[in-house]
Amino acid sequence: MKLHLQFRKIILTLLCIFFNAALFAQGNGKITGTVSDKKTGETLIGVTVKIKGTAKGLATDVDGKYALTGLNSGKLTLVFQYIGYTGKEISEVEVNAARNTVLNVVLEEASSQNLSEVVIKGSFKKESINALYAQQKNSAVISDGISSELIKRSPDKNTSDVLKRVSGATIQDNKFVVIRGLSDRYNSAMLDGGTLPSTEPNRKAFSFDIVPSSLVENLIINKTATPDLPADFTGGAIQIQTKDIPEQNFFNFSVGAGYNSASTFKNFRSGTRNASDYFGFDNGKKQLPANFPTSSQIINVLTPEQNVKALRSLPTDWNIYSRSALPTQNYQFTVGRVKELKNSGRLGAILSLTYRNSQTINKDVIRDYYDYNYRDDVYKFSTNIGALANFAYTYGKSKITFKNIYNRIYDDQFLSRTGANQNTQSDVKFYAFDLLQKSLFKSTLEGNHQIGERNAKLNWSLSYSNILNDQPDQRKVSYTRLFADANNPDVGYSANVSTLGKENTRLFSKLNENSYAAAVNYSLPVELFSQKATFKAGLTSQYRDRTFDVRFLGLLLRNDDTDIRERPLNQLFGRDLLDANIYKLDEIPNFQDSYTGNSLTNAGYLMLDNKIGDKARLVWGARVEQFNLDLQAKQASLSKVKQNYIDVLPSANFTYSLTDKINLRASYYRTLARPEFRELSISSYYDYELLAFQQGNPDLKRTSIDNADIRFELYPSAGQIVSVSAFYKKFKNAIETLNSDATSTRTITYFNSDKATVFGVEFELRKSLDFIAENDFLKATTAYANVSLVKSKVSNPSGSGLNLKDTDRPMVGQAPYVINAGLQHSFLGDKLNFNALYNKVGRRLAIAAGVVYPAVWEAPRDVIDLQLSMKVMKNKGEVKLNAGDILNQRNTLYYDQNANKKYDGGPADDTLSSYRAGRNLSVSFSYTF
Repeated sequence: MKLHLQFRKIILTLLCIFFNAALFAQGNGKITGTVSDKKTGETLIGVTVKIKGTAKGLATDVDGKYALTGLNSGKLTLVFQYIGYTGKEISEVEVNAARNTVLNVVLEEASSQNLSEVVIKGSFKKESINALYAQQKNSAVISDGISSELIKRSPDKNTSDVLKRVSGATIQDNKFVVIRGLSDRYNSAMLDGGTLPSTEPNRKAFSFDIVPSSLVENLIINKTATPDLPADFTGGAIQIQTKDIPEQNFFNFSVGAGYNSASTFKNFRSGTRNASDYFGFDNGKKQLPANFPTSSQIINVLTPEQNVKALRSLPTDWNIYSRSALPTQNYQFTVGRVKELKNSGRLGAILSLTYRNSQTINKDVIRDYYDYNYRDDVYKFSTNIGALANFAYTYGKSKITFKNIYNRIYDDQFLSRTGANQNTQSDVKFYAFDLLQKSLFKSTLEGNHQIGERNAKLNWSLSYSNILNDQPDQRKVSYTRLFADANNPDVGYSANVSTLGKENTRLFSKLNENSYAAAVNYSLPVELFSQKATFKAGLTSQYRDRTFDVRFLGLLLRNDDTDIRERPLNQLFGRDLLDANIYKLDEIPNFQDSYTGNSLTNAGYLMLDNKIGDKARLVWGARVEQFNLDLQAKQASLSKVKQNYIDVLPSANFTYSLTDKINLRASYYRTLARPEFRELSISSYYDYELLAFQQGNPDLKRTSIDNADIRFELYPSAGQIVSVSAFYKKFKNAIETLNSDATSTRTITYFNSDKATVFGVEFELRKSLDFIAENDFLKATTAYANVSLVKSKVSNPSGSGLNLKDTDRPMVGQAPYVINAGLQHSFLGDKLNFNALYNKVGRRLAIAAGVVYPAVWEAPRDVIDLQLSMKVMKNKGEVKLNAGDILNQRNTLYYDQNANKKYDGGPADDTLSSYRAGRNLSVSFSYTF
């Protein structure tokens, strides 16, 4: 008791210190910002920033940033000067002693006729618009992005939701990104400059729902390649940059609650629940004990005593508990600190904790195809916890950052199935308890330095990441009763505990991957053809080490006993039966399913970013990547999978500025797609929801892709854009998924198609409506839309032995169209904001057709989200009201049996999966001290 009281005192003391530091951290006024080159967008190091009429001033750091502190309230004039550039004098910069004022500035090279002493005069408002223009126009490649400010104005809770808003991007399964209609395996993910590995055990994909949106500084999708980007992407390279040095000290907290029309306050069924589940961690009781018998011991038959001891050590609670589904809960606490040091140095830190819990129900999921006529009820309890700790230190012309992010997702699912199996002529009752724990930890140490007096830059980084995918004690039990006995009161449903198969085992699996990376990049301003240019070179290396272990265990009756098999689920494996040695512990030998793998990627690049005259810019060069992979199944008799090759990957991005508001872009680049560990492993996994096996293919080859893009960009005013793009992609050995059914057993596997071409157009618009009429209402209203139209054609491999049926088909995962649109309006001087968002993805091929089972298609659906946000309490607080997926249309995968290219439902089309996820309503409140 005494220890408990002392602990409470310590906690209360720390909280008091924490909140006092946050509440009284307000200092004097501050002006911060970034200075960049008007034509290239490159930040400028060493620009002199002075307050006119005073001696107070400093120079921009290695990121081109500056911070003037200790200022009194009022209006000031700042002077920016840099050798070789025309200076600027910005007036009407308003300082508030309680807030930070952000002023970003662009400087233009001085012409030969001008003297460096010439100074252009402008206002704070005008210069802010100029800086936004420069940021929009000066990307070296075709890209689309979204800033933290726009993220705040959407109802998005995590990065996967944010990606829905980016031109040409869509999301599958609420977490996997599709760019330009291409499947998620053709995209790469980067966090704070480092490549992220696949988070999934059975596919190449990154689960973007593990990165909370509130921690994102900006998110950019590069749709064309430059030599300094990793080459393993085709649709897009998604770069997520988290926040580091805050503009000023702050403490922010937010709380939120959500209601789902299909779930909240409804009857929620699940297995056993522990308090630790709410914090994202299993209490350990679902894991196999350390002294549990090995596979060889079980196969060689245990003694009765060993058998009973092993059975008792397994989780024995098979009860189905009923509760009321609670509303979704969201909490976040973020603290930012910045300290100005001598000689213009700065030390900053951002620490953040996030928490989310949801309980969702998908009732009456339809699975009605071939021999199956099932209805599933799926209950998922999910906890998501995240932590971010970013530190940065700038001194002179150098900056060191240390960024760390951890996220953990705890998904505990219970599935109850009823229906009929025509193949076995029986009614079915099926139950599955399935816990999946995923986590990501990534730590990056990075340095940026100016070298010499020519504005040369050296960047280096070291990073470590860990991916964990733990699936302890997935339990599946199936009860059946013959149709002929349906009306016989003496015959009940009988559990399948006499034979052992992957559809009725207890699965224990764990995937653990460590990744180590290092990179160094150097850039040097040079003069080429009497024009300024930038030479860049770099080296990177990444080593990945993965282990995947899986066991398939089961309890089998030693003697068939109808009375035992007809016991209800919570008594089927009762302690009385275990103690009496009625059940035998058995295991499916699966040494081919467990594997270890490692890969090493070394890369180097050379590139030039040079201007051609006053209007043209060419970014060109080549990247060389050497890749080595080794994968070995646990079964020693199986051959090791080895891949070792070198690729030379050229690229060129050309930009021509017709006017200050119009860009023309063209690009060519070569990229590739490598098969993942899982895709190369013959490991077989039974997906009880898809009613199919998933298996890899050790003969997969890498995909080589040639890409070409053109784009027209018009920037009517700051923050607005009109663009039209066209692209073409030619694939060699594209990696796709297939319904392999050579043995009439459906297995989803991977294969290389011979050739594939993808081409399309994109249109993007973001424009205020004041062009309709000059009034304040339309000026505060912005419409935005991005539309992608894509077409693909694939040639199936010949003589491969694969049972591919369709010879004329689109590429797997490619959508024919993608539509994102929205309308945003600001009221009361930006204190009240309304946002309406619309998304639709065209019918896309999910799995290519085999001979027996045809292609699987995903039906399109219309999604509308609404948000109303209001700033309160002197703009320090904000209330958000969100309505998500208000149309609540069905999520559907189906076989297009009547070949009319739309979903008609049974009996015209067979339904692989169809359900309504429910409408979402939520409210949140955030406050910043």
